[in-house]
Amino acid sequence: MKAIFDEGAFAPCPAPFNLAAHVLAAGERVPDKIALSVVKPTGAQRWSYARLTAAVRGTAAGLLQSGLRPGDILLMRLGNTVDFPIAYLGAIAAGVVPVPSSSQLTEREVAKIVADLDPAAILRADGVACPQTDIPVWGPEIYEGWHDLPPADYAMGDPERLAYIVYTSGTSGSPRAVGHAHRAIWARQMMVDGWYGLTAEDRLLHAGAFNWTYTLGTGLMDPWTMGATALIPAAGTDPAQLALLMKRNDVTIFAAAPGVYRNVLKYPIPAMPKLRHGLAAGEKLSETIRESWRIATGTEIFEAYGMSECSTFVSNGPARPSAPGTLGRPQVGRRVAIVADGAPVDLDTPGVIAIDRRDPGLMLGYIGAPEATKRKFAGDWFLTGDMGAMDAEGQITYLGRDDDMMNAGGYRVSPLEVEAALAVLPGVTELAVTDVQIKPDVRIIVAFCTAEAELDEPALKAEASARLAAYKCPKAWVRVDALPRNPNGKLIRKVLRDHAI
Repeated sequence: MKAIFDEGAFAPCPAPFNLAAHVLAAGERVPDKIALSVVKPTGAQRWSYARLTAAVRGTAAGLLQSGLRPGDILLMRLGNTVDFPIAYLGAIAAGVVPVPSSSQLTEREVAKIVADLDPAAILRADGVACPQTDIPVWGPEIYEGWHDLPPADYAMGDPERLAYIVYTSGTSGSPRAVGHAHRAIWARQMMVDGWYGLTAEDRLLHAGAFNWTYTLGTGLMDPWTMGATALIPAAGTDPAQLALLMKRNDVTIFAAAPGVYRNVLKYPIPAMPKLRHGLAAGEKLSETIRESWRIATGTEIFEAYGMSECSTFVSNGPARPSAPGTLGRPQVGRRVAIVADGAPVDLDTPGVIAIDRRDPGLMLGYIGAPEATKRKFAGDWFLTGDMGAMDAEGQITYLGRDDDMMNAGGYRVSPLEVEAALAVLPGVTELAVTDVQIKPDVRIIVAFCTAEAELDEPALKAEASARLAAYKCPKAWVRVDALPRNPNGKLIRKVLRDHAI
């Protein structure tokens, strides 16, 4: 038998459709219910569904009154505050295409996004890097004032039209602009049973920042779509406080990257009788963390696998537990295969994890890069770049990447991007980077350099921080006599990991 999972169909997205209208529809039936609580040890900032919806639709009105039109691109340079999801949904409500971006990006990195996308305007919070530009740049004194404007109507239309753009690192070494349709939010319903076990009565706390796409989807859009309550820790919250915040705020579901779970487990965890389970994504969850969490809380962590191009589509959940050591099964409604040479392989045979090109959650393509988009497809399949094997029950075992992509703290980072940014460093003759496991469940990015003299690590770190977001910067620098290469001169990146740090 071939390694194909094709169980059940998924209802097509209705038309006309608007992503923001879909997200906020459940909240309109419970306007006084708390949609969002920004929590900290001393209290919380709360937003009802009525207040949230008014701010979103007021923002849509403000964007349109400022001259933007449906289809225009809006770059978001915002911080870890509620302004982020309000601006995101407000743009989509108006038919404007938002581009959420990490506040950690440097001015140089943002300048490349501006050059790639030519946005019609930029929303910029105080202190967030942004290059000088002739494009209109609107600060909080403007966009926060939009919250109180009379509400704009939702811009309804074809669910296949472009709704938003997110950036991901690709094997080319340059981050790709991933374009998603309005229908992408409709497809996320497959996660509700396949991963979340989410209901309208849940209180889901996501440990990430507002401006991380994992938080934006799992921590905000999906709970709001269900009419549940989303909770986000205030900026700067210490991991030592997260378990206490969960207990005090009656959290029923906790979502985070595996590294956050590891940090939370370093501290005493109080009894949390309301907690039903945890959710993990962003990188492979280790069995060590899973078992430690189970012992500390008496609950399970359910894991999901996905990517910026298609969110999550393989997972395990309360109703669909996974076999030990596997990622779980494709969510019902997905068509997933293990592929080699463009065709599904036999069961229990390694290959590339692939998803049907007609999946409603799959990207429209890489903006401005049709050839890169084309290379990701083989016949009916979108190729993820990750290796796996599928058993007769549809359970998928993760076997690592088929390229050299790095994973640092839940962020996928291309080594080629980092190496390109760090080219021509003072005192360095040659440089290569990879991620290295320094202890169980902890991986960091390490730069391996050839140089005539000892490395000035503080100076190199300072130079890297000026060129790259913090999560992309090497955390260690190792001087080597030569970089490992094959007879054809190609770098053998995996050999770098054998060097002791």
